[in-house]
Amino acid sequence: MKNILTFCLLLLSVIIAKAQDTEDYITEHVEVAQELMRDHKIPASIILAVAIHESAAGNSRIAQHLNNHFGVKGPNNNEEIRSAYRDYESDEESYNHFVELMETRAPFNSLFDKYDQYDYKGWARGIQRSGYARSRTWASQVIAMVNKYNLYQYDERPEDYVEPITKAKVYHRKKRTTSRIYTVKAGDNLGAIAKKKGTTVKSLMKRNGLKKVNLKPGQKIKF
Repeated sequence: MKNILTFCLLLLSVIIAKAQDTEDYITEHVEVAQELMRDHKIPASIILAVAIHESAAGNSRIAQHLNNHFGVKGPNNNEEIRSAYRDYESDEESYNHFVELMETRAPFNSLFDKYDQYDYKGWARGIQRSGYARSRTWASQVIAMVNKYNLYQYDERPEDYVEPITKAKVYHRKKRTTSRIYTVKAGDNLGAIAKKKGTTVKSLMKRNGLKKVNLKPGQKIKF
């Protein structure tokens, strides 16, 4: 029983330490994120949230060994780990390079015209749509990170700022134009068929490519 209690306390301390690590990570990097926001007009909340998400709040191997906080791939000279991710001289260099990628590479650079420095939701969805991550839930996870740690407080929003309303896309199904068929019976004519089926003689002739009104029993008529 004592061993179980000790284990539970240890597990709890690990969980608390992990949560504290994220808070410490934010405190350590918020200044550079805000500087980049002021210079480049991309939300500090997005910069921080993407970094936290991609680096596990600085605890990932590539963050620890390569100073790579944004999951950017490329060559590296590190001898401690083998990795497809590029290395940086410092955390700050990684942060600067992320914003540089947003500014210089298409289609990310078009996001600056679409979203302001306060619209973190728009930025998250735009970065995902532009191909930054394969996961369909990436933007939702980043937005959740912003909300969980109140990262939008670092975006220096004006007091009267109103968040843009994102309209859900409505997909309209195309109506199927299925052809209905009537089999001509003895004594039928186009006028009677048109009246019975709620259409016109002209429409029936056009739909069936008829040049004459004469019909034969057994003939198939589309209406």
